[in-house]
Parts: sequence; C-alpha cells; structure tokens
Amino acid sequence: MANIATAEFAACVSQCGGLGIIATGSLSAEQTRIEIQKCKQLTNQPFGVNIMLMNPYASEIVDVIIEEGVPVVTTGAGNPGAYMAKFKEAGIKVFPVVPSVGLAKRMERAGADALIVEGGESGGHVGEMTTMALVPQVVDAVNIPVIAAGGIADGRGMIAAFALGACGVQVGTCLLVADECPIHENYKEAVIKAKDTDTVVTGKSVNTPVRSLKNQMTREYLKLESHIESREELEKLTLGGLRKAVHDGDVKTGSVMMGQIAGMIQEKKPMQQILNEMMESTEAVYQSLSKVMEEI
Repeated sequence: MANIATAEFAACVSQCGGLGIIATGSLSAEQTRIEIQKCKQLTNQPFGVNIMLMNPYASEIVDVIIEEGVPVVTTGAGNPGAYMAKFKEAGIKVFPVVPSVGLAKRMERAGADALIVEGGESGGHVGEMTTMALVPQVVDAVNIPVIAAGGIADGRGMIAAFALGACGVQVGTCLLVADECPIHENYKEAVIKAKDTDTVVTGKSVNTPVRSLKNQMTREYLKLESHIESREELEKLTLGGLRKAVHDGDVKTGSVMMGQIAGMIQEKKPMQQILNEMMESTEAVYQSLSKVMEEI
C-alpha cells in the first residue's frame, strides 16, 4: 500500500491489535528511517516494514531496517534471498508475498520464516490464482506458516482462510475506509460505492498486472493495451497514478487500487471498530459452524 501505509497508519493498526506495516514503496533509505522512527514514537507495539525489492534503494533500506531493529519485514517484487543472511543475523522475521506455489517453494528455500499468500482478488499488483485455490496448494507445498491475503474483509473470510490452512490473514482494502487512513475522501467514497464487478486488472500483456477501480484511466489503458506492447507507452498512463488518487482525490485518471472485496465495504469507521468487528464476526462464524458440525 505505497503512499498509504505510512508510519502513522502502521502505528494505528498496531495500536488496535494488528501488525501494522510501513510501505516503503519508492522511498529512499533515509526517508524509510524517518518513517520507522516516527512509528516507534507513535506505538510501543510491534510493526513491520514492506520492501519493494525493485526499489533502487532496496539494499540501503535493508541496512536501515536492521539498524532500527524492525522485527518483521514483508517483501514483494523480487527475491529477498540476497538479504536473508543479514536479516537472520539480526533476528528479523521475513514474510515474502507470493502469488504462486513455485515462488512459495523458492522463498522457503531462501529462508523465509512465513509466506503471505496473495490471491488475485487483492488490490494493487496481483497474480492469476485466486485465494481459495492458491492458499491450500501452498500450505501443502511448504513447511512454514502461511498467511492468507486477497478477498478477506470479515469473519467469514478469516474462518475460510483458517480452513484452507492459513494461520493468519493480511487485509488491505477494508482498511482503506478507516477514519485514520490517510487517503483522500474521494478515494474512500470510491471504495464504498464500488460494486463487486467494479474493479479490473490492467497490465497483463506487459507482465505488470494491477487491480484497481474501473475508471477513465483503466479504460484508456485497456484500449491501448489491446494493440500496444510497449511497457513504456503504457506506463505513461499510470505514472504517478496512485499518488493522484491518494493525495489529490483524482478517481477518474488516478490509479484507485482496491480489491474485489470492495463491494462489501459500506461505510467509514474507526480502525479499532473495523478490527474489533472482524474478530467478533470471526468468533460468531466459528460458533455457528461448531453448531452445524454438532448436528451432522
């Protein structure tokens, strides 16, 4: 959640009982240090940092994370194997985000402590597999803990993830409407108004699939994508798109990333309420299923 998962937002999640994650995105090493130190001032609870390994400052960011004693790192857009020894020596847990069984196996061999297994229902950069199909296959293929992501916003999704073999869940779209989320109000309203079919995946032809809200930008992108194979030409449409949506509230030509679960999001709420309701509904679903099993 680059441009969204700031130090303040991560601290809020951790304060409310989750594990907040700072998204470094395209930040520099020193910008990352500032965010980490800010988060430490805002919470005494554990939090993590996400590294997009395509970031040219990735190696410097790794050093900053180690120097600052961050306990958990999640990774995307690359293989963290080159940094694994450093992380292990520092006692840092590494959770790569994976969209396939093959990558999951590679990450386990590289030394990952757990995996965030993300289905294509998620917002932002996605793979082809769905959460329902992907999670149990990864669980069967590896011997480290699996955290499910993609299409999870309430207790039903959480219980389903547990049934598939996951030990926890990662959520994003349902937190976009938190009062504390730093995105523009237009973005939040777009999430609330979105229906089940209102997201689309662009960039498949150039191997950079991204799920976001159907809008003017995505329509133009898909039209170009049907006959232009140049990644550079397509990137002109999306350059700075997420920032336009997050900071400027441009939901027409900006990249309004959200998952398919947006159709379930109905209103803005405080972060604590969102997480409390998720846990309460998980308990309620569990109790309901227990009764069903007793009757069978």
